[in-house]
Amino acid sequence: MVTISNVKAIIKEVTMDSRDKRLVEIILRYREELQRKIKERKVEMESDNNEHYMLYNALGFTSEEGYQIDFQQNVGRFLYKYAGSLIEELAIKCFKLAYPEAREKVKLPNTIDQSPKTVEIDCLIGNRAIELKWKDATTDGDHIKKEHKRVRIIREAGYIPIRIMFFEPNREQAIRIQARLKELYSDLGGEYYSGEEAWEYLKNDTGIDLKSILERNGK
Repeated sequence: MVTISNVKAIIKEVTMDSRDKRLVEIILRYREELQRKIKERKVEMESDNNEHYMLYNALGFTSEEGYQIDFQQNVGRFLYKYAGSLIEELAIKCFKLAYPEAREKVKLPNTIDQSPKTVEIDCLIGNRAIELKWKDATTDGDHIKKEHKRVRIIREAGYIPIRIMFFEPNREQAIRIQARLKELYSDLGGEYYSGEEAWEYLKNDTGIDLKSILERNGK
């Protein structure tokens, strides 16, 4: 027997399938672009000057090992860049699917001093100014000062600063800096979510389980 609740459930399932498909398309696009960049760099490296391998040899590495190290270092740089860009675009897409009025990459003028001239909000939904990070392993103490200024500017503009960081750092100094940033957000009336809390915030707010989608579509 068809009931209203059954129809609603079917509509919800179809909607979620449509959402999932749009997010998977983004994942596949990034995957293809990354693989293309890696192949292009591999071809470029065939004509590289490898005289520096003599230092690798002196330190106990063969020339072949030196090549693999250089190649994987290039792959690592590409991978880090694409990983951060991917999760940011996916998260923004989740918010925009749930809140069509959401705006991305909104710039606010610096009302405190002259540097920088503007600060950027990754995703603005109503009065929520969301900053997205895939992870933040910085150990630079100046990072806290810069973030303090950025959060103040956002707060004084009438928005609630919200930081969402999907993966937590492993190193002790970086962990301490993130703990201080969490206190900073709290002190200035903002919100800070990292690790599992970040995934849950996104899921609860948008109805989209992005973590599960990524896990299902990994190699």
